[in-house]
Order: sequence, then C-alpha cells, then structure tokens
Amino acid sequence: LLMGGHVRVGFEDNIYFKRGVKADSNARFVERAVELAGLLQREVATPAEARGILNIPAGKESRQ
Repeated sequence: LLMGGHVRVGFEDNIYFKRGVKADSNARFVERAVELAGLLQREVATPAEARGILNIPAGKESRQ
C-alpha cells in the first residue's frame, strides 16, 4: 500500500489474523485492509473495479 500497490486478502493467502490468532472469516482481513487504506488515504476498489483491475469477467449477478 505504501508504494501504491494493490492488496489481496483471504484464507488463500493467510489463515492467521495476527500472531497465534487464526482468522474467523475473510471479512476480518478485508476490514483490516480497508482500515489501512484509509489511514494511508488510499481509495478502496469496488468489486466491479477490482474485477476490471484483475481482468476478471463479471459474474451472472452483475451482467444485467
């Protein structure tokens, strides 16, 4: 974040929320990333923006 990069979060990357404490949900990681982005005055991408950045096609629910 400090160098302008993007953040990926979730159990696929790490199961620990902090040293010795396993995360209970992916939402905890997302909340932490959003908090850090706010402290650094960085905007958080919407799901649609993130799909565009990662070149992922829209799912059925967002094609309408």
